[in-house]
Amino acid sequence: MKTNLHTRILITELKKAGKTIPLWKRVAEEMESSTRRMSSVNLSKIDKIVQDGEIALVLGKVLSSGSLSKKMSVAAFAYSEAAREKITKNGEALSLSELLKKNPQGKKVRLIK
Repeated sequence: MKTNLHTRILITELKKAGKTIPLWKRVAEEMESSTRRMSSVNLSKIDKIVQDGEIALVLGKVLSSGSLSKKMSVAAFAYSEAAREKITKNGEALSLSELLKKNPQGKKVRLIK
């Protein structure tokens, strides 16, 4: 069980949304797992995988190696300071709870590990 209150609340919200949307159920299950299993993803990998108009969802930390050539939104559990700066130049950096409120249907979201 997670000890961080904000993380536990987020997992509860994701489970509620996951009753109807399978994406949020999977995200909640991944968030419940050990923090050692959370991945670190560089911006270069996000830029290769995500297409225009999609939202990148990272269940871990976004690191600043590389750059973004497309305008996109990135939602993640955590960001390095440099990564957040690079993302805000071309798009927006969201928290997981902000993404859930902004896009409750989970449309055009690409999960990146």
